[in-house]
Amino acid sequence: MQPVPQNYMAYDRTIVVFSPDGRLLQVEYARQAVKRGSTCIGLRTKDAIILGAIKTSAQLAVNDTYKKIYELDEHIGAVSSGLLADARTLVHAARIKAQLNRITYGTPISVLSLAKFISNQIHLVTQYAGVRPYGVGLLIGGVDNKPRLFETDPSGTLLEWKAQAIGRGSEKAKKVFVSSYKDGMSVKDGIKLALKALKSGEKDVKEGDMEFAIIEKGRFVKFSGKDIGKYS
Repeated sequence: MQPVPQNYMAYDRTIVVFSPDGRLLQVEYARQAVKRGSTCIGLRTKDAIILGAIKTSAQLAVNDTYKKIYELDEHIGAVSSGLLADARTLVHAARIKAQLNRITYGTPISVLSLAKFISNQIHLVTQYAGVRPYGVGLLIGGVDNKPRLFETDPSGTLLEWKAQAIGRGSEKAKKVFVSSYKDGMSVKDGIKLALKALKSGEKDVKEGDMEFAIIEKGRFVKFSGKDIGKYS
């Protein structure tokens, strides 16, 4: 994020005012919340999507409270970096959308349709005064006809990736993907790469501080980093 000149401060009081150089400052501030979140990754293998995240929790807190990976439908999941409360709200809306699609059309919602729905929800709050942008970034992955992975940020931008990382260690994790990712990887190789990317993103992280999900067609499996040996 570029520094905000002092005479620009009048342009960050509301989401609907552009600065003279075309910036929505509240959206840029929200992006900083995503960058401060713990590292999250997603990658596409030949037949599956792998999501991973580093969990942070306080002493004496119940570990399951700090969710980073969410099941949206039996074939779609998401991982979040940023404000967990914002992620929870978007996940709740996405789950309802997925169930309504099954009830209305008798078929699972496509990964692209659900990713577009979430990004539209995020973009909506950048257009009205009196609201703030969502301070969360999401990697949304799933398998319908093929594995697909999408990223959305506080602006509502939607991009598709083969492999992507968000959060405070994202730059280092991306370097691992650039150097080691290959099209058509097996799930086993994908998990090894996901583990390597997360470990490179943040120092002294332990496998017990990580969580992963493997999403295949009609199958969502979530597990702790301690159990990664069963899947790699």
